[in-house]
Amino acid sequence: MQQWREYRQFQRELRAPSIGGLEELLLQAGVSSDTITKEQALNIPAVSACIEIISDTVASLPIKLYQDLNGKVLEVLNDNRISLLNDETGDTLDSFQYKKALIEDYLLNGASYTYINRERNKIKSLHYVDNQRVSVVSNFDPIFKSNDILVNGATYRDFEFIKITRKTKDGATGRGILAENNKLLSVAYNSLDFEDMLVKTGGNKRGFLKAANKLVKEAMDQLKDAFRNLYKNNNTENLIVLNSGLEFQEASQSSVEMQLNENKKTNSAEICKLFVVPPSILDGTANDEVYNNWIKTCILPILIAFQTSLNKDLLLPSEKGLFYFAWDVKELLKGDVSKRYSAYSEAVAAGWISKNEIRYIEDLEPIEGLDIVTMSLGEVIYDIKSKKYFTPNTDSIVSSGMNKSTASEGGE
Repeated sequence: MQQWREYRQFQRELRAPSIGGLEELLLQAGVSSDTITKEQALNIPAVSACIEIISDTVASLPIKLYQDLNGKVLEVLNDNRISLLNDETGDTLDSFQYKKALIEDYLLNGASYTYINRERNKIKSLHYVDNQRVSVVSNFDPIFKSNDILVNGATYRDFEFIKITRKTKDGATGRGILAENNKLLSVAYNSLDFEDMLVKTGGNKRGFLKAANKLVKEAMDQLKDAFRNLYKNNNTENLIVLNSGLEFQEASQSSVEMQLNENKKTNSAEICKLFVVPPSILDGTANDEVYNNWIKTCILPILIAFQTSLNKDLLLPSEKGLFYFAWDVKELLKGDVSKRYSAYSEAVAAGWISKNEIRYIEDLEPIEGLDIVTMSLGEVIYDIKSKKYFTPNTDSIVSSGMNKSTASEGGE
């Protein structure tokens, strides 16, 4: 009876594998049918480099609050929200790391979340929440949409979070690069995993043993131990002697046969396209034209998405339309000293900025006597409100439409 059971078990093992069995065989062969995770994607050098340079660039920029007062724009300096966004968030993350974490979630997962800790109308702190800990429950109305946000099972209202979303359809969830291009990222990750396996096994190929006759258990165990030692990354027991009737059949190709190095370069270039990052930006060889185009096509859309979310979720209803958040993008040009100083020189010569304003931009203390705007005596100044022309060279004022000039007295 025992022999009959063993025979029936043997027959079942010889049958074609089911779907689950096929997946198991693929996993055993090193081929996974699952999508790669965020952590696996960040192991790909091109992905990690693109995320790092984009998030560093965005996080290095300050956010400012402005007030539109009857057509005159004023910067609001003493507001607690500016300190939270640029210095201390009130959370364990400082503002730089907070912005980097938001951009990473935004690009890879399609949405990033910040809990707004309010006390009445005052915002006490901003708390970054990992995308993987957030779930969104939406209503079924395609027109009048509403969302509830769940964090570790606790339910919060939509307005309690700053939500920065990518390719969203409901305003609370988005579609990131990880979901959109998982196949390409999976190929790059599996290539990296294959290369790691080659290093660990000393470059030995995988394969099968073909035996003319059935091997006894003792012989099978000895072969398994011998091949296990062969694939170890060491310099001992790296020789196997196959007895008569045994043949090794290769089941994989070498890195040269697979053109692994060329494929890695191609995959890296394709990944850079996903993040809109030219390879020359990563290796530091980009010229001014490439850099400026990268800022316009890659960084600016992210900044607009970020500040739009701030204006939607961080302003009080009474403030909307009067106040707005905006990034100070002039920081992007601070690395080029000659270009920056040349722009300042042209601005001073044109007469629309003072030298102390430039010193303020450069985070320098003002100097008494530099709060002036220079102009040439030969220039003519037109006042659009009074519709009068003033000529400093002749010290005269002429009304618009008049033919004769009236000399001003006392610098009128």
